[in-house]
Amino acid sequence: MGGAQEPPGTATPLLIACALGIERLALRTGRRGGTPRPGPVSVIRSGMGPRAAENAVREALGLDGAGGTAVLAAGFCAGLEPGMHPGDLVVAEETRDTGGTTVCTGTGAMVDALVRAVPGRTVHTGPLTGSGHVVRGPERASLRATGAIAVDMESAATLRTAVRTGQRPVAAVRVVVDAPEHELVRIGTVRGGISAFRVLRAVLPAFYEWHRSLLLPRR
Repeated sequence: MGGAQEPPGTATPLLIACALGIERLALRTGRRGGTPRPGPVSVIRSGMGPRAAENAVREALGLDGAGGTAVLAAGFCAGLEPGMHPGDLVVAEETRDTGGTTVCTGTGAMVDALVRAVPGRTVHTGPLTGSGHVVRGPERASLRATGAIAVDMESAATLRTAVRTGQRPVAAVRVVVDAPEHELVRIGTVRGGISAFRVLRAVLPAFYEWHRSLLLPRR
């Protein structure tokens, strides 16, 4: 893959999972920045929905043995809180769905890295909930009442499957493409989708920085 060679024992792989082709395109064509990778990085497209995410992550980690590979769920999401805008970032403190709750690793480090990578963008932190379908209208309020700040269809399934496969760091970072006052079904919101795409293209250096922070000694 090229780049500077890392000391022995630090080549921890990173698996970035997204659902859609446009998300994978953003991540694969985004700017890398100056942050070196601490190990091999793979970007997989799982397909839409929790079942597809489970299958794709299980297959990708099938040879991982006892674990170690860091797994990061990335892509777009629907914001649940009033005042959210397309292009805002969501960093999950935990992901939730009917299968349970998965606590994320290094949330603070990820937020700091994103602030540096995408200056001026609002970063929200909190629970990210999963759904088996696209969320619309009044359902947003019901999900927000649970304490969740955003929803998508794959993150919870991705991280839950990852930790059940083996002990490993996990995280979820989503870009808001659809929000209470900015639903994509409304005319004129294509601009919001373009904004979200551009933000997703810019976050890869933050993912690398978070990945490297996992190797630092804990104080």
